Amino acid sequence: MKKLNIAIIGLGNIGSYLYKYLNQNKKIISKKNNCIPNITYISAKNKNRKRNFKINKKLWLNNYLDATKNKNVDLIVELIGGAEGPAKKLVFEALKNKKHVVTANKALIAKYGDQLSKIAEKNKVNLEFEASVCGGVPIIRSLKEGLIANKMNKVFGIFNGTSNYILSSMDKENKSFNEVLKNAQKLGYAESNPTSDLSGDDVASKLKILSSLCFNSFLNKNIHVEGIKDIDKDDINYAKRLGYKIKLLGYAELIGKNIYQRVHPTLIRSSSYVGSIDGVLNAVIIDGNPVGQSVIQGEGAGPAATTSALISDISSILRGNIKFPFSISNKERKNLDFKDISERFFSAYFRFNVTDKPGVLSNITQIFSRNKVSIKRLVQDPNKNKSSSSIIIITHPSKDKSLNKIIKTINKRSYVKKRSKLIRIDDE
Repeated sequence: MKKLNIAIIGLGNIGSYLYKYLNQNKKIISKKNNCIPNITYISAKNKNRKRNFKINKKLWLNNYLDATKNKNVDLIVELIGGAEGPAKKLVFEALKNKKHVVTANKALIAKYGDQLSKIAEKNKVNLEFEASVCGGVPIIRSLKEGLIANKMNKVFGIFNGTSNYILSSMDKENKSFNEVLKNAQKLGYAESNPTSDLSGDDVASKLKILSSLCFNSFLNKNIHVEGIKDIDKDDINYAKRLGYKIKLLGYAELIGKNIYQRVHPTLIRSSSYVGSIDGVLNAVIIDGNPVGQSVIQGEGAGPAATTSALISDISSILRGNIKFPFSISNKERKNLDFKDISERFFSAYFRFNVTDKPGVLSNITQIFSRNKVSIKRLVQDPNKNKSSSSIIIITHPSKDKSLNKIIKTINKRSYVKKRSKLIRIDDE
């Protein structure tokens, strides 16, 4: 049986789990792929860090970049992370030196995927990145292979387990954002620095990759991104009263000849499929022709789920399948028209915390009228101390730029006690 020599670069939680998994399951992986996965080298930033396995000194590379030139390496698994620095150097050098690459690095692929795919294609090696999007959810292989017959018009869903855990825990446990975040960090669901998860940047990286695969386009930076940092308990509770849940969703849609990419908190019906996905789970929904709607759900992060995706990519290379990284040749990929969402129509939820005095509600509704935004539902909720009031407004579908203009105008009014909220609604 043939061997494929593998170097694993990066031995954090995921790298360590993968190393142990490959060693423990070598026989069954070899049988399934008719090729032996043989770890020839490992490397990481800190050799002396405590790990749950003993490092074989014969395998250790002091300079991780040596793996890119070593004749005894066929495949490099990059698990360093980040779009710049060592990870970028490693992957570019590996592909230039005709080494296959498997990575879980969404930031790197979202930023440099187009350049990297050209090098991989030119040198007839694989660049595989299943683990970069939604962990153990096999969405990339599904788009490249299982759904290859379909013309895609939309992909959306929950692509970040940390934000989903925070929002669903706020809903179920009636706790504040900061309380739930601290608990998520204790449980290992959130990093000590969770900025990328909370800002929506993590979802944006994943969505760019999925857009490119769905629409056979080059990666595009025109994407609307909002995070969940401003969502509080009151928003969660008002959403519940109105029959909704708040989820951080990513959307990429082909409408006519234009593509729209957006990431933002969304009010979604509590009774809907996506509304029922709680905890750290991810769910990806694809609309295609002729298949219709397909749903893939599963663990979006963590060493076990990520290793599942990494082994899938490694197995593809073990079988000798040389494939285009983005499903089709770079010559066939298109520069499609990606538009911003200002002219799109959305229903929206507004929350205004205002001084409780005559004329305030009238002034707010006049501002809506002037911006040609029709009000579907209005709830006025005086606070207990009676000096202030919360006004909740649900709109009919209106232009996004008009909805944002309303928020900016009302936030300048002296009767506003706390920054107003705008959350888009998805009633599908």
